[in-house]
This record gives sequence, C-alpha cells and structure tokens, in this order.
Amino acid sequence: MKASRFLEANGIEVEERVPASRKLGRSDARELAAAASRIVVAKGRRVQQFEPRGAPDDTVLDAMVGATGNLRAPLLRVGGILLVGFDADSYAGVLG
Repeated sequence: MKASRFLEANGIEVEERVPASRKLGRSDARELAAAASRIVVAKGRRVQQFEPRGAPDDTVLDAMVGATGNLRAPLLRVGGILLVGFDADSYAGVLG
C-alpha cells in the first residue's frame, strides 16, 4: 500500500503537499530534523528510528537523504514526529 492510499483509506487529510518538481535536499532535511522529537525512516523493509537532540548528526541526515541527494519521499510530519519513506506499520503506529 502506498502512502497516499493509506492516508485516504484512514480519512487523513494532508495540509501541505510539496510537488516532486521541488527538490528538498540535505539542508532541508537538517532543518526538519532539528525541529523533530522523533524521526522514523523507512528504506524498503528496513525501518530506523532516531530521537535527535538539537542539531542532527550525519547518521540521521544520511538516512533521510537518498542517493540522489534529495530528501526521501514521502515525508509526513505529525506534530514533532517525521515519517520519511513509507512503512504501513510505522504510519499506523503514529497515526493510530
């Protein structure tokens, strides 16, 4: 199941969408991570969780940014939690 289908099936409305043509890079990832209390990054079947304290380190940023240098998609911010990439179990755990 893709993120958009998951959100739709659970009646969750998206407040802001960033078009794919607007690339978000490492500096954007740093800014988002610095404001987060928890970050969940999904890459395929692997899920990593981080609880950054202040400025994020390279391990967090490397997980959030793909091989192209762009922030992994999709990205969902729920309060202080960032969900990077899609993992149905992670989305369900955060969104209830």
